[in-house]
Amino acid sequence: MKLMECVPNFSEGRDHAVLDAIANEIRSVNNVVLLDVDPGADTNRTVFTMAGEPNAVVEAAFLAIKKAAELIDMSKHTGAHPRMGATDVCPFIPISGMTMDECVEYARILGKRVGEELGIPVYLYENAATKEEWRNLANVRSGEYEALSEKAKDPEWKPDFGPHTFNAKSGATAISAREFLIAYNINLNTRDKAKAHDIALDIRESGRAARDENGKIIRDENGKRVNVPGLFQHCKAVGWYIDGYDRAQISINLTNYKITPPHIVLDKVRELAHAKGIEVTGSELVGLLPKAALIESGKYYLAKMGESTGLPERMIMDTAIQSMGLAELAPFDLDKKVIEYAIAAKDRLVNLKVTDFIDVLSTDAPAPGGGSVAALCAAMSGALSAMVANLTVGKKDYSEVQEEVLEIAPLAQDIKLRALNGIDADTDAFNELMDAMRLPRKSDEEKEIRDAAIEAATQHAILTPLGTMKVSLEALQMAERISKVGNANALSDAGVAGLTALAAAKAAYYNIRINMPGITDEAFKKDTMQKADQILKECAELADKLDKTMMEKL
Repeated sequence: MKLMECVPNFSEGRDHAVLDAIANEIRSVNNVVLLDVDPGADTNRTVFTMAGEPNAVVEAAFLAIKKAAELIDMSKHTGAHPRMGATDVCPFIPISGMTMDECVEYARILGKRVGEELGIPVYLYENAATKEEWRNLANVRSGEYEALSEKAKDPEWKPDFGPHTFNAKSGATAISAREFLIAYNINLNTRDKAKAHDIALDIRESGRAARDENGKIIRDENGKRVNVPGLFQHCKAVGWYIDGYDRAQISINLTNYKITPPHIVLDKVRELAHAKGIEVTGSELVGLLPKAALIESGKYYLAKMGESTGLPERMIMDTAIQSMGLAELAPFDLDKKVIEYAIAAKDRLVNLKVTDFIDVLSTDAPAPGGGSVAALCAAMSGALSAMVANLTVGKKDYSEVQEEVLEIAPLAQDIKLRALNGIDADTDAFNELMDAMRLPRKSDEEKEIRDAAIEAATQHAILTPLGTMKVSLEALQMAERISKVGNANALSDAGVAGLTALAAAKAAYYNIRINMPGITDEAFKKDTMQKADQILKECAELADKLDKTMMEKL
């Protein structure tokens, strides 16, 4: 699932009627969840955080910027935080299934629309910047709102989108794409802020001032202070004392967790602190974070213990919570702290109990149906292969295959997760087709629109089970692989993994065939059936091979 976050900052932190109006615009868009609204009276600025399907996020951001332009008058604005517009900044952040390049493209789409439809000058910054000097937001915002009237006369300050004129009411807006920022605090067993800050200087990218043997700051020939770089890139850190916790913390911003993840920083801080006679008691993640970041941390600690990383994702994340002491200061609720869980619809089929799913399946409702069952079978196949792998991990009699089973377990878990997504994807595709068929068809124009919508929805209803077939083939390959090296006591489970994967592939194939007569695009029909036939052939051959193994060994 493609998931994108957006964190627009509005130049209003005191009038809650204005903030509520902006929030209502965001909430009006389907497939977007408003995760947080953080107003600041002193800064007169509010940070909104939303996430969801990329196109929906762009729409919600535009509506929010439009409402801010209507209600906020920058000519009357004062506040402690640097600012240049009613919507000051609006960055897009990839969360899952997204690349930075895709976020950059969405930033440009939004910027163009804001500039053309709202008449607001838009500057692209950071990863979306069109000029190297505009990568740094501080450069873009130099002089703040008060400098915009002069910039409007300078050709060098022609905006990326919108008019090169001074918009006295709305100012200008900076739009970007950037990596996710993790706000992370490490707790120490000292109240001494200076000790915490000393460690912060060691780890942060900017480091500390270089000093000579007498402790005097070293300066270059221009009198500029010479710095000794810190240990970690994309890491900003300070030490502070928190009254409410009665302890010192190292407060850290990780601006690219993919390069510098929190668990690596934590382990280094534990080492540095211990050398100074200080102990780390736990840590704290401020706000929400992507699932991938916490899973990476959990896998890191599982690997350090020599344990399988092929576990259900919540178990992996629980390992991270325990290993990093994330629940020391307050409960750490995955459903509230992990973005993907926080925005997930609660009424999805995949969240039902087995009995409830079977009950819904047995009614006269046309969905869920065979396509969702096919995806469920593929998920069970992946789960069984992961089970056999995990039953082999750490067993002395299987010492020669430990490296392979430790590799198989997480791969099988990934198959399981992707197949589980197909349960709702198939039902969603069916509902999309039903919606297309309900479109009006009184005029020739309406008929043309309806026919095009039906064709698109039917293709989607075919491509979804084709995806299930592809996952089913992977599941069969994994079952066949684990049957060769897995714990002999669980060999039958590997066989069942193969059977359920074959059932999934055949069931998905049936779904493709039943929808194919509705397709008018002959090229699509031919290409898709060739792919489906080939996958089914490979699945049947693998399943037959696995079945022979079962009959010989059991």
